[in-house]
Amino acid sequence: QVHLVESGGGLVQAGGSLRLSCAASEGTFSSRTMGWFRQAPGKEREFVAAITWTGGRSYYADSVKGRFTISRDNAKNTVFLQMNSLKPEDTAVYYCAAAKSGIFYATDYDYWGQGTQVTVSS
Repeated sequence: QVHLVESGGGLVQAGGSLRLSCAASEGTFSSRTMGWFRQAPGKEREFVAAITWTGGRSYYADSVKGRFTISRDNAKNTVFLQMNSLKPEDTAVYYCAAAKSGIFYATDYDYWGQGTQVTVSS
């Protein structure tokens, strides 16, 4: 079992930056693809980014490509999401998740954190 705790959310002005962290209990963290999803009010949860267990490959939604960077430190059981050039439309609750298989769909993931709020003001 993997227990995930996100941190680093907050309020930032458009154009600013935030760095989200997701700390995992040991479990099988280091062997799993890790992902970030987000959910805005009234919208479905959507894929943001994912990184393979070696860190060798990363994937991004088109809406964040070039602005967000996902990384991981397996020695510390932590995955990060660096968010730059933030826009008001990035406002959402951000969740990290551990994949059982696949990459892009919420159903690919079986462990989820509680989420952290990111609010970008215009």
